[in-house]
Amino acid sequence: MRILLLLPYVGLLWVPFYNFAEPSLFGFPFFYWYQLAWVPISSLLIWLVWRSRTPDETQ
Repeated sequence: MRILLLLPYVGLLWVPFYNFAEPSLFGFPFFYWYQLAWVPISSLLIWLVWRSRTPDETQ
């Protein structure tokens, strides 16, 4: 389950993948809103990994 924590790094590591102006969202170019979308996604992934821990993994 900890492999999910690598998704934000992979999703943001290769800049040419999202270095575009279109499609825009609320006037923001894709380059900016794609990066901003990873903030809540990363939070959700961290929460999922944290909830999946067993009691013996807490220390």
